[in-house]
Amino acid sequence: MGGEQTRQGETPKARADRELIELLTELRVVLPGVTVLFAFLLAVPFAKGWSRVTTFQRDVFLVAFLATGVAVAFLTAPSSYHRLRFRAGDKERLVQTGSRLTIVGIAAFAVALEAVVMLVVDFVLSRGAAIAATAGFAVLVVWLWFGLPLSGRLRGR
Repeated sequence: MGGEQTRQGETPKARADRELIELLTELRVVLPGVTVLFAFLLAVPFAKGWSRVTTFQRDVFLVAFLATGVAVAFLTAPSSYHRLRFRAGDKERLVQTGSRLTIVGIAAFAVALEAVVMLVVDFVLSRGAAIAATAGFAVLVVWLWFGLPLSGRLRGR
């Protein structure tokens, strides 16, 4: 957000206001998916068939569960930060901090998704299929979530 060009005639305060609204809107989009995954993962160990998982599957589940928890923590942190600091008069810092927290949260969510793909495909098909599916899915997610935006940013310079 700090590297974007200011809209013509936009004051620094107006820019910070707009960027904060954009950040909070983005969080409203991503958080439901993360929290649904977290709720699903909370239920998994208590479901029928959990006793049939291998040690590997249990370990992958723990990675998915913990990464999702980390994602929830980082993706909700900007709202908490905003609520505790919104009258401090430093909205630019709030936007920058919130943006960094969101990027870390999205990265943790990517790890969680990879682990869930690994777990489900390993459970349903095989370890080899799980590795292939996870690798393919990882390339897709890394490109769409990080590569595409960063390549656009580099081309814009």
